[in-house]
Order: sequence, then structure tokens, then C-alpha cells
Amino acid sequence: MKLVASRRWAAFGLAVVVFVLDRGIKAMLTGPLELPAKGVIWLLPVFDLRYTQNLGVSLGMLTASSEAQRWGLVGLTAVIAAGVFYWMLRERNKLDLAGLGLVLGGALGNIWDRASYGYVIDYADLHFGTWRPFLIFNLADAAITIGVLILLARSLLLREKPAKTASGDAATENL
Repeated sequence: MKLVASRRWAAFGLAVVVFVLDRGIKAMLTGPLELPAKGVIWLLPVFDLRYTQNLGVSLGMLTASSEAQRWGLVGLTAVIAAGVFYWMLRERNKLDLAGLGLVLGGALGNIWDRASYGYVIDYADLHFGTWRPFLIFNLADAAITIGVLILLARSLLLREKPAKTASGDAATENL
């Protein structure tokens, strides 16, 4: 039981680290580096820091064009974050807990932005010439995506197989 509790605390710690890093990077970019005023900071031939204000959620969907919609998105994402938090309280698997920690930390970072500014600050621009495989994103978005991929991989690819009985048949008691 102690092992599960320590895994759970580690996952909550991961969520806090993601949240703090997200807030810190955004504060540095909007403060000392003055990214909003500059618009773009070129770093590599395939990666720039490009300031954008995302009024929507994933892939620009559910764009909040009014205060009511803004707070509706804050509420919706807060409910989702609360669901992830509850799932973390019940989860035992360390990979699932890590994925949930990434999702929770990223969600809290984006909720903070939307509640504070009315939009989410995005800045990471991966591109190959004019082709962009992703929309401009932030650390919170990356953490959410990686967390969801971990959860999907665990549920689809690494599903635990039922134990075999002495006769060689799969036990059905865990199904």
C-alpha cells in the first residue's frame, strides 16, 4: 500500500512540476524576453518562439469569443482536471499515474492562463519551411499530449493478460 501511495505522490509531484515549469516559461517569455512585443524569436531553422493567444482548446476547437464562453471553457476544463485528479486517487499503475500527472499539470497550466487572461499563451512553433505538423503550442499542451499518449498506449498496447489456470485456460475472474 505504501508503494502505491508513494507512486501517487510522485504523480502529484509531476503535476506540480509541469504546472510550475509552464508558468515559469510563460512568465519569462512574456516578461524579460518580451515575446508579445517581438512576435517571434528565431531559435533554430525548424523551431521558433512565436507568441499566440489561443482562445480555443485543442486544435483551436471550442473558441471562446465571449466572457460566458471563456468561463464555460474554464469550467469545462476544471471539471476534466477534477476527473483526472479523482482518477489519480484511485489509480495504482505507475505508468498511468505518470500520464495522469502530466495531464493534470498541463490542464492546470492552461486553466490558469484562461482564467487570468481569457486565452492560453502558446509559443512553441515547430516547422519545416512553411509546413507545420502541429499548431503553435506550449509546455502544458505537450504534457497533456504525452500524458494522453501514455494512457492510450497502456490501455491499447500493454493491456495486462489474464493469468492462465493449471489447465492452461485463461482465468476469467478478472474480466
